[in-house]
Amino acid sequence: MNPATVGLDLAKNVFHVHVADASGRTLDSKRLSRRELLPFFESLPPCLIGIEACATAHNWARQLQRIGHDVRLIPPGYVKPFVRRGAKNDATDAAAICEAVTRPNMRFVPIKSREDQGFLMLHRARGLLVRQRTMTACAFRAHLAEYGVIVAQGRHRVDALVAKLDEIREDLPEDACFALDALVRQLDALNRQIDGIEDRLAEIHKTNSICRLLATIPGIGPITATAFAASIPDPSAFRSGREFAAWLGLTPRQNSSGGKHRLGGITKQGDRYLRHLLVLGARTVVRYPKARSRVDGPWIEALLERRRPMVVAVAVANKLARTIWAMLSTGEVFRTAHP
Repeated sequence: MNPATVGLDLAKNVFHVHVADASGRTLDSKRLSRRELLPFFESLPPCLIGIEACATAHNWARQLQRIGHDVRLIPPGYVKPFVRRGAKNDATDAAAICEAVTRPNMRFVPIKSREDQGFLMLHRARGLLVRQRTMTACAFRAHLAEYGVIVAQGRHRVDALVAKLDEIREDLPEDACFALDALVRQLDALNRQIDGIEDRLAEIHKTNSICRLLATIPGIGPITATAFAASIPDPSAFRSGREFAAWLGLTPRQNSSGGKHRLGGITKQGDRYLRHLLVLGARTVVRYPKARSRVDGPWIEALLERRRPMVVAVAVANKLARTIWAMLSTGEVFRTAHP
């Protein structure tokens, strides 16, 4: 058996491999347990292995690379067109991965190192804690609204209300006070945990040259800079800044045919977290004239005359994405736009 390409369908305990030769002819298709997986690939000569970019994919890719194989991670959406109709199982998924990885124009996901994954874990944990804090604050406001205590939206307004809770509790039932105290303790714990993660990210930002480079861009702070530095270990995976912006889902969705070009809203594909951070930074750029002048003041102001601020912010986010790719590729610092 002279295997050239292997499609690996991952799972928790049961895996499926599809082995093909250089001409694409199937040589083997078998099910393997977790204990059998690495010995199977150790018995094979170096070959091209395709894996869907999903949970545990980066870990397995690193292990297979150490054995000597060429491993490529494929976005699941790019594998789906190769799945044969009428049969959805592990064997057909592995065959589709084996077929997709050989396509000359296929786009792959860069394999992250253990350090980069730990780096990103800080961001994922912070995002989860921020969502929990928002939920807890909304519950606190809603419970007090049941007793006629109304407060506007915003975390700082909730913090001010918490400080006045001793005055308010005199008019509340004992059980309501007990529940509100539990929510206040939860908010306090979440604030401490989020602050701890942000302090850790700030330390990494100070010692990481790529983070400091990206932070020179208007609208890009330590959190956004560290997120991009960890998520994009190899900018050469993208051929241009536009391709990078498209990967982030910041380019218009096309519905063109017969020479007629129709552009809609942005695709919103790719990494939602990175796109969210970039749009937040772009909103800051659009809001403040000094930041606008550093990016491209006349262009942004002309857009604001024709479009809503949020639409302009998305356009600026696209521009910032291209700038990030250029700086990661060349190592140059941000250059302020000149009229």
